Amino acid sequence: MHKRRGRKKKLINKQPKTGSAKDVWGKVVLFLKEHHHVALHVACGDITDVEIAGGKLIITTPDKTVLSLLEDGKRDIERALSWQGAELSVEIVQKVFSPTAADEDKAALQKMFGKKFKIID
Repeated sequence: MHKRRGRKKKLINKQPKTGSAKDVWGKVVLFLKEHHHVALHVACGDITDVEIAGGKLIITTPDKTVLSLLEDGKRDIERALSWQGAELSVEIVQKVFSPTAADEDKAALQKMFGKKFKIID
């Protein structure tokens, strides 16, 4: 008699596991690579400003192009979170840089001296 071989079933852990934000984000980036979301994977690869708060994965980036890609790929990111058993929603935030004291000084000098004021690097 032949032994009947059953197919191996993939076990999916349905318990919500949320480790550190960096671990969760690393798995999201891995998911995007494995599922051939190339542009989104490349855009997400450089993002390090992520945090988990209030049941949300908050992704922060200063780059408007990356922000647009994240907004377009938000559903895929949510799918990646679901794949790893993390029941988190996704929030994408644009980081706004506030001017430093040096930037404010440059602007004041530019206003006072006009075209005569030049910054030499």
